[in-house]
Amino acid sequence: MKEDEVNICQIQEWYPIFKSSTIKTIIHELPESFIQYLLDDSGPFFLPLSNDDALPNRIHNPLDEEDYTISEQQSDSESEPSSPQQPPPSFPELESQINQSIETLGGSIFPKLNWSSPKDSAWISPNGSLKCTSFSEITLLLKSSDSLVHDLCHAYESCTDSNLARPDKFVIALRKWCPNLHPEMEFRCFVRNRKLIGISQREVTGFYPVLIEEKDKLEMEIRKFYTDKVSMEFDSESYTFDVYVQKDGKVKVFDFNPWCEVTLPLMFTWEELESEELMQDPEFRIVDSQLGVRPGLKTAVPYDYLDTSEGSGWDQFMKNADEELRRQTRSAGA
Repeated sequence: MKEDEVNICQIQEWYPIFKSSTIKTIIHELPESFIQYLLDDSGPFFLPLSNDDALPNRIHNPLDEEDYTISEQQSDSESEPSSPQQPPPSFPELESQINQSIETLGGSIFPKLNWSSPKDSAWISPNGSLKCTSFSEITLLLKSSDSLVHDLCHAYESCTDSNLARPDKFVIALRKWCPNLHPEMEFRCFVRNRKLIGISQREVTGFYPVLIEEKDKLEMEIRKFYTDKVSMEFDSESYTFDVYVQKDGKVKVFDFNPWCEVTLPLMFTWEELESEELMQDPEFRIVDSQLGVRPGLKTAVPYDYLDTSEGSGWDQFMKNADEELRRQTRSAGA
């Protein structure tokens, strides 16, 4: 894997190209002082002091806002990482910008750094997801996440042509919160040498009969999206991308990932993806029975989009799925 292949998968690189085919997002550059605060684990866990007056009293019209804005990086002297002798850090300018962007995006977002979102810290959120409504909530998720250390310190470890430990700058992407998404409608697509050789159900920990019924239609829609929207616009030979298929058949791209083993192959293996067989005979793979479920694979469900709290759409979906499984079990026994 090359350095350029990693860089092109950063959200600030691909979002301007695909913003008409993805979730509305506002991107801010992060000051180095904030990055050091995220990395600092030498003292007590302090959340930044909140500036209650940071958000001006004005109404934002989302139609008037630019959705791709890289804010100027604040001076490193704006704040210092906390220590037992220092007061909690404060980032008033960054807080103001982020809170304004949250308002523009409808009041709820989920955060993402250059490549990754803090999925592993969703447990700390009251709603069990990455849904955030304020700078403080975002900071809590980022500071609690171990998975973001990859973005911050190890992004280029698999590159054969780079000794970099981190990119020149970090950004935070605020992605508009999308409720009521169905996990079975998200797919990972594998492109090798500019050919779409594989499509995988992304939520491989569940069996969804609707996928069997709609498989051919879904494959046609995804392949058309790749041909029309992605193939000539994403400037890399081999990569993966995640899509969501809406009820009306429209396809939205959620993310791009490098072609390497740090990207989960889901229903495939990397040995298969590197073989010539799929180059000759591409496949669309889904969990086609309850026996095909992979309960041990930690991936897939787009938790960063879904509210998993009691009474939420996802909670109801799981109850319905359990009832369907019980029905099938009773039928099989009869």
